[in-house]
Amino acid sequence: MHVSHLQYLPIAPLFFALLVGVFGLLLVFIQLGILRYAYTRLGVSSNTALFLLFASLFGSYINIPVAQLPEQNVLAGREVSYFGMRYVVPVMVDWPGTVIAVNVGGAVIPTILSLYLLAKNDLWGSGVLAVGCVAVICHMMATPVPGVGIAVPILGPPIAAAITALLVSWRHAAALAYAGGSLGTLIGADLLNLSHIQGLGAPVASIGGAGTFDGIFLAGIIAVLIASLTGRRSA
Repeated sequence: MHVSHLQYLPIAPLFFALLVGVFGLLLVFIQLGILRYAYTRLGVSSNTALFLLFASLFGSYINIPVAQLPEQNVLAGREVSYFGMRYVVPVMVDWPGTVIAVNVGGAVIPTILSLYLLAKNDLWGSGVLAVGCVAVICHMMATPVPGVGIAVPILGPPIAAAITALLVSWRHAAALAYAGGSLGTLIGADLLNLSHIQGLGAPVASIGGAGTFDGIFLAGIIAVLIASLTGRRSA
């Protein structure tokens, strides 16, 4: 197994460029003062939050292998379309089967930030409720996609997270939307569907990677927008 083959963009270049464009617009809005207080309501400084969103976006290229499923026929070197998105299936050489990996940008960074926000704002009870609701919704929407793994509609996680967070706590909606959108998607879509990975022919099944990264990243953007709209600080 060539570890370098684990490192690839989880979505097609055009769609990745669109996410970069969304991040760029967010940066412009911050600089213009349109979302000046959004990040302080979210619970972190604007510089820290922008850095973490940037790291999440480009950390999506990095996958950390954690397990390997038995050898099987795998699909490789193509793009797979699902619900309007195009996901990349990397080119593999002498590949042993399906490798289970953890995506840095879509799993590691969002998990750390989510736990930090829940701890900082003492939202463990509300956080469990928000994460649980989003996890159930994402689990219902999750679909096994040959060559990719588990995927959810791109707008599913951010919309579910936003509605759930606003219903659970208006004051802390921003932090809950981020945690719910991130952890809820990872648990409901990826972790609870690991048993369905076998037989999909995916060379790499990345937790927080192809299939769910776009939704998780947009959940972070939605959390910032919610923070700019809610009238009280969540910190």
